[in-house]
Amino acid sequence: MQVAQGEAPATASRRSGGYQTLVVGLLSLNFGIVFFDRNALNFLMTFVKPELGLSNTQVGFIAGAFAFTWAIAAFGISRMSDLMGNRKLLLVICTLAFCACSFLTGLAGSFLMLLGARLLMGVAEGGVMPISHAMVASEVAPEHRGLAQGVAQNLGSSFFGSFLAPIVLVWFAQQYGWREAFYLAGIPGILSALLIWILIKDNPPPRPVQKAPDERGGFSAWLQAVGHALKIRNIWVCVVLGVLLVAYLVICWAFMQLFLTQVRGYSEGEAGLLMGVLGLSAMFCSFFVAWLSDRIGRRPIMMATPFIAVVLPLAAIYFTGSFWAMAVLFFVGWSVNGIFPLFMATVPSESVPASQAATVFGLCMGSCEILGGVLGPFFAGIAADAYGQIAPLWMMTGLAIVAGFVAMFLKETAPAVLARRAA
Repeated sequence: MQVAQGEAPATASRRSGGYQTLVVGLLSLNFGIVFFDRNALNFLMTFVKPELGLSNTQVGFIAGAFAFTWAIAAFGISRMSDLMGNRKLLLVICTLAFCACSFLTGLAGSFLMLLGARLLMGVAEGGVMPISHAMVASEVAPEHRGLAQGVAQNLGSSFFGSFLAPIVLVWFAQQYGWREAFYLAGIPGILSALLIWILIKDNPPPRPVQKAPDERGGFSAWLQAVGHALKIRNIWVCVVLGVLLVAYLVICWAFMQLFLTQVRGYSEGEAGLLMGVLGLSAMFCSFFVAWLSDRIGRRPIMMATPFIAVVLPLAAIYFTGSFWAMAVLFFVGWSVNGIFPLFMATVPSESVPASQAATVFGLCMGSCEILGGVLGPFFAGIAADAYGQIAPLWMMTGLAIVAGFVAMFLKETAPAVLARRAA
């Protein structure tokens, strides 16, 4: 692992195991609520679209615009948290801001109002995950970092965003209206922000003894910080992995259910259950894959799971067995979701000084979102129009294979594995 010269060890201020568990739990809850809000419009669009008279182009534009501002904020707010040194305050502000944007979404009476609310929500939410990962990196012992960051990113988001959001919000919209459902979605974030403010202690990032060039403010300093980070092999490998696999993820969300119903002939209920299996897989892998990477190393896990990910699109295309066997294949193929915290946070945090952690997290997450999350579904849609609904699934297959080969360039960073090698 590369450490800045003269930097104080992060473990010097690390607190008890119980407090570390509390921090990870609260951050996982908070990001789950963020994903609950983020996905709310996807599940409520069947109510929103006819009332506001939206076209399919406008629906797609809103989704891409949200991803774009989310990515920009991931760059900027994460850098701000490194410079300010008060990550808890920024996290609370971002959480309250996206709650306000959920209320604004419910008030939208036109396409432009809805677009504006989602643009602002992207700005508010973009900084949440980089700051959260930086807090985990500074609070949690290195030997448990992979598991902790996997839980912080995947557990809450899978449970709230994949399970509770479609069930609760759609039912609530049917009973009381879609606007009221957005008001409901904004309330949990207020409670989460309050818990973070009360229960999490301030732990500013350690500062290098010698002033680094990237510690000056301004856009040029940020570019210099990013340039220094990209000279580290693991950082650019993680960025490329992120772009490829986030595109894989978002294309699946956007087109898999359409393929299952329109091409394979599954009912809406069956297709919905298969998509729900992806949430179960993500919840399980938030523990298992991250835990396994702590034990046997980041590199072998990050090389293997992208190749396993081809099981999902190929099963959707070719498998003709029972429904439940298909569900098992979906569960296995989606295990690649377990390495998302590894290339977005764990490996970067183990490859740069802690004082640069949030900046690097913002670089990795922002690049993933702006290149993979925005451009991936855009080109998949063009391919689907030109070659049929099967084209996005072949894109998923190709993205996964390329990601597996890219992961081979990683250098191992797992503390336990490095310690065994040194011994």
